[in-house]
Amino acid sequence: MDFEGKYNDANSLGLKAIAADNSGNFEEAFNFYKTAIKTYVTVIKYDTIGPRKKAVSERVYEYILRIKNIGASNADFAIRYDTANRYEEALQHYTAAIEYLSYVAQKKMENEEFLDKDIKEDLQKMKGDVLFKLTKEKDGGYLGRAEAIKKLLAESPPKDKGDSNGNSSTMTKPKDTTTSKDKEKAELRGALQSAIVAVKPNVKWSDVAGLEGAKEALKEAVILPIKFPQLFTGKRVPWKGILLYGPPGTGKSYLAKAVATEADSVFYALSSSDLVSKWQGESEKLVRSMFEMARENKPAIIFIDEIDSLCTSRSEGENDASRRIKTEFLVQMDGVGSAQGGLLVLGATNVPWELDPAIRRRFEKRVYIALPEASARAGMFKLNLGDTPNSLEANDYNILGQRSIGFSGSDISILVRDAIMQPIRKCQKAQQFTIDRSDLYHPCEDYPNCPYCPMNLSVYRHYNVVDTVCKSCGATRMSLYDVPSDKLQVPVVSMPDFLKALDRVKGSVASAELGRFEQWTKEFGQEGE
Repeated sequence: MDFEGKYNDANSLGLKAIAADNSGNFEEAFNFYKTAIKTYVTVIKYDTIGPRKKAVSERVYEYILRIKNIGASNADFAIRYDTANRYEEALQHYTAAIEYLSYVAQKKMENEEFLDKDIKEDLQKMKGDVLFKLTKEKDGGYLGRAEAIKKLLAESPPKDKGDSNGNSSTMTKPKDTTTSKDKEKAELRGALQSAIVAVKPNVKWSDVAGLEGAKEALKEAVILPIKFPQLFTGKRVPWKGILLYGPPGTGKSYLAKAVATEADSVFYALSSSDLVSKWQGESEKLVRSMFEMARENKPAIIFIDEIDSLCTSRSEGENDASRRIKTEFLVQMDGVGSAQGGLLVLGATNVPWELDPAIRRRFEKRVYIALPEASARAGMFKLNLGDTPNSLEANDYNILGQRSIGFSGSDISILVRDAIMQPIRKCQKAQQFTIDRSDLYHPCEDYPNCPYCPMNLSVYRHYNVVDTVCKSCGATRMSLYDVPSDKLQVPVVSMPDFLKALDRVKGSVASAELGRFEQWTKEFGQEGE
């Protein structure tokens, strides 16, 4: 089987599906999604140990989640029409929702057993939730309500165009207007679909060094309410807004990735580009649609990175469109009629003093993500080095932590990347290599490798008497590109490599910048260490 061709076909179908989804052509998107999913699982079936298995499984899950969201959107419209006694429109949307959600809830998808184990578990959970809404929720779920409406319409007399007084029937509202409004809402939701983090980033709490205060606040707001709802009774309610602030590179977005991985919630990751539109009035509609989608899929988390770009302090001469976006944020986060239960708004910023006071007030927990302490920096060196072959000992990490004062988490990541490149540089600079008993070539750091190594002098080359192999130490004079590709023994990363990197790499946060963060923390925030 041509795995590469099948894989490319599935990718192409997926792109067509997303394009149709975003433009509101849901039936076309549904057909493309189904074909793409079927093609992907076929690739996995016949290439089960291939490197793409995890990535393809995640893509399958993402497309099934998108189908679920299309179905949920139709169900939302159906419930609204049903409540308004507009049963024909309600039945139309119930029927569409049942079609989409039944595909998601099918007992076993073809070749499903070949998917990645973790993805299969997430998929089974999604199926259970969808099946409950289809059959077991109030009035027998969507299926039961659809049947009840069919029976009601069958027993009802035919609709008249109007009664004797000229008044129109309750179900004769102009269809074109409704369709236009529904299409607009579908387009807004389609534009926000890309904000849903369908595949978990695989960042655990243990991958975040330090920041215990921030992790504790996030667990109180996200993990505990779902796992132990009995803890939150009476006036004890979870936090509904948490702001992470601090210098760049300290781990604010990384913490959000950990939340997306650990939380059993729908996670929306947003930036200003997702919510700002060139069309007048559309930006605030996008904000409202975002919060409506999150409330429909509770428990949910809305993460807004660089929130200062959207919610700076309001001023007298600012643009009217910008003011409307901020007003909509304020209303949705804590306005009259905005139910917040099961919804957390998580914000991140490097300039908290630029936020509007009303936005600041709505973030109940304001956690300062400061530069890491020495112990946390030592842990970051170890985490970033990972399973890269090295000769470092436990105390070496402590020394590195103490010598990297003023480094942020991002700076340490860059420093480690520079250090693990040192073995490559050794190989490139080496002019001699030694050969061990396994015929592996080891680069020599110094040239010559010993006092007796024959030098490559021009006088020797003139008489063609140059020896390339030292009779004393056995080192062979050659460059990296002369070494057979499968015979090179790469040196392990050592402590001197890190010390060299410390001399080369500098921190990105100026000490003068920290004073403003500390002053703001004294006035409005709390420490996140």
